[in-house]
Amino acid sequence: MQIVDPDIEGYLAALDPGDPPFARVAAEGEALRLPIVNPAVGRFLEMLVIATGTHRVLEIGTANGYSALWLARSLPPDGEIFTMEIDPERAGLARGHFQEAGLAERVSVIVGDAARMAHKVAGPFDLIFNDGDKLQYEPLLDRLVSLLRPGGVLVTDNVLWDGEVVPGLVTPPRREPADTAAIAAYNRRLAADHRLATSFLPLRDGLAVSVRRGTS
Repeated sequence: MQIVDPDIEGYLAALDPGDPPFARVAAEGEALRLPIVNPAVGRFLEMLVIATGTHRVLEIGTANGYSALWLARSLPPDGEIFTMEIDPERAGLARGHFQEAGLAERVSVIVGDAARMAHKVAGPFDLIFNDGDKLQYEPLLDRLVSLLRPGGVLVTDNVLWDGEVVPGLVTPPRREPADTAAIAAYNRRLAADHRLATSFLPLRDGLAVSVRRGTS
């Protein structure tokens, strides 16, 4: 389901000058039917890294490395990103793209289930991008918040799930009901979590942008 009118999305897309190397990685992801972000989301992630002065990033869900490219190229020279991918073949594709882009030294690809691997990395992180298994969104939330520095940003993709989080809006449903229920529960949890200040944005398939409160 189109969340924003396609003519508006087309107008905004036309304003972006584009990036041919990134476009090739995006085309590969689409051809392989990988769950990659849209360029508008990539540009938003790039902007967040710059605006927040981010040095350390954690990403859940690498796919072929498209979103990590946006994040990594915006980091300062001493910045680093840890990205987790359960599929070794996807992780291999991503590593190749980081090498081609001259960003391999900034990116560490961790192969394995994020439910376990998230407990093997040490924070704090300035920015976390959560775009992995939707069934893990809520179970991982406490760990991700604990890894985030005060004032750090947690960005979660697909929180509108083609509109299917709204009961009865899409009939018949096209998404896996368990994933839809998991995202809806996660959204409610985010909205009520007093550790975070969260805004839900109707950008592409929906982004939740959460800032960790506190000073320690």
